[in-house]
Amino acid sequence: MTDERTPSTGTDVERGEGAPADLADIAADMAHASARFVSSVEAVAAAADPDAAISILLLELSALLAAGAPLGALADVTPRDEYEPDAGAEPSLDRVRDALRDMLGPADEYAEVFDPFSGPEVVTARLSDDLADVTADLLHGLAHHAAGRTLEALWWWQFSYLNNWGQAASAAVRAIQSLMAHVRLEVPIDVEAADPV
Repeated sequence: MTDERTPSTGTDVERGEGAPADLADIAADMAHASARFVSSVEAVAAAADPDAAISILLLELSALLAAGAPLGALADVTPRDEYEPDAGAEPSLDRVRDALRDMLGPADEYAEVFDPFSGPEVVTARLSDDLADVTADLLHGLAHHAAGRTLEALWWWQFSYLNNWGQAASAAVRAIQSLMAHVRLEVPIDVEAADPV
């Protein structure tokens, strides 16, 4: 993916490849959180244990959103280069997506308000898609981080947090929390009521 950005002035005290010290620390924290989340999703998909999966995913999504919150609060990160360097081939997550979908069964699909500030449009979403999409975004940032492009990684994580993975992770954690409440409180899930109009 190539995005046009405004080049940074490069006037800050820097660490690594063009990253101010505080941004480098945020990037390191985000890299750790991203790697942990990716590893957890892959393990959950491979284990195919729905009972354990719901608890693990609730914890991991919540931890990831807590780690990502500073990205939303932070002023826009601007890398040095005008265009994003090639991060390498995007890994295929079809196996993970399919394994999650098969494991979750009917609980994979849920109803979601797409954008609460754009009107009450209810859409059908899938946890397997959300989790695979979040994982893909995090892996893209991790590729930049592993290559020593700290500001690039941080820019990507921030951009995709605001544009995609933050929303997908938030929707997924809400759906999983609701699913867990239904199971633990023994409240049947009304599939027809959950279908969008």
